[in-house]
Amino acid sequence: MSERSEDQVLAGPETRTRRAVLTGAGAVGAAVVLAACGGEDAGDGAAPISPGPGVTGTGDAGGGDREGAQSLAKTTDIPVGGGAVFVAQGVVITQPTAGEFKGFDPVCTHQGCPVSNVDGGTINCTCHGSKFSIEDGSVKAGPATTPLPAKEVKVDGDQISLA
Repeated sequence: MSERSEDQVLAGPETRTRRAVLTGAGAVGAAVVLAACGGEDAGDGAAPISPGPGVTGTGDAGGGDREGAQSLAKTTDIPVGGGAVFVAQGVVITQPTAGEFKGFDPVCTHQGCPVSNVDGGTINCTCHGSKFSIEDGSVKAGPATTPLPAKEVKVDGDQISLA
């Protein structure tokens, strides 16, 4: 009888390597997984699999609807003399004086870092220390030399959204 290497398995009259056996088993496993992901009704009488809840780009990331599908915040969420950064929605909302709401681009004009917070009357980028006015987006401290671009926001009742 001939010698066989450790990675060969004797199967009937032919000899196969473990690699070939495992490759075949992997292919069968992949076929089973792909078949399970197939059409809605395979004709076997089983109920179709639900795709799960639909994902939308609307609503409130905080969990509630806030009475408006496009609402970003309530007016009470934005402090007078401060603001909030909504990076995912692409806006910083500030309230320089009571009842006056402003919107600005949330990307620092120095090197494109997202601004991180609104504090002490300025919109702040912690990447390099630039600070921008909550009133008009102008540069209060560099290295940035260009103001933050304004974004139109709309207040409807107590809801703030992009205009």
